[in-house]
Amino acid sequence: MNGPGRRNGLTAMLFTAIAGGGHAGEGTTSDALIDDRSSGSLKASRGGQWRLVTDQVMGGISTADLRPDRHGDRGCLRLSGTVNTANSGGFVQMALDPAGGKHWNVSTFAGLQLLVSGNGEQYNVHLRTSDLWLPWQSYRAAFVTAPEWHVIRIPFSSFEAYRIKTRLDTSRLTRLGLVAIGRHFTADLCLGDLRFYSQEGKTQQRM
Repeated sequence: MNGPGRRNGLTAMLFTAIAGGGHAGEGTTSDALIDDRSSGSLKASRGGQWRLVTDQVMGGISTADLRPDRHGDRGCLRLSGTVNTANSGGFVQMALDPAGGKHWNVSTFAGLQLLVSGNGEQYNVHLRTSDLWLPWQSYRAAFVTAPEWHVIRIPFSSFEAYRIKTRLDTSRLTRLGLVAIGRHFTADLCLGDLRFYSQEGKTQQRM
């Protein structure tokens, strides 16, 4: 992700507004689960560890903090900070790689389901696969937050390739990230639940 990201005009599907911080994804199988924040740490439910990545790795000056937190009545992972586009920078990110350096084969699923709250700003989901070799390459989709907890579904078909011509291969997913990018603004994003969903809106038996 070298330099500011562009707004790709994609609209994530707002699936359910959850008033008062209700819980999302209950009743689905663990095969679809990425993280329900039950760990209370940076460790994800599916394995792997969330980590903070900022443009400072390439000379930028954006600053951020990533920490377990609470919003309303539930635990979350909170990304907060300031995105600054100076020095060809302009992003902060919470990133998760599969445990053990492997990849996720999620080709039987339709997309990602996020339970989020935030400060009304637009954020991105960035995906990487084993087809990508340069750090700024990714597949990107945008979503907009609101102060209350709400569920957003983003189909894999909505992701746009960024600085690569290869189509997204969801059988070779090596990283996903929630990213504040592309303009100067204050980031404040809480993630309460993240999982894959199927075409029928239910999880698959196997991945």
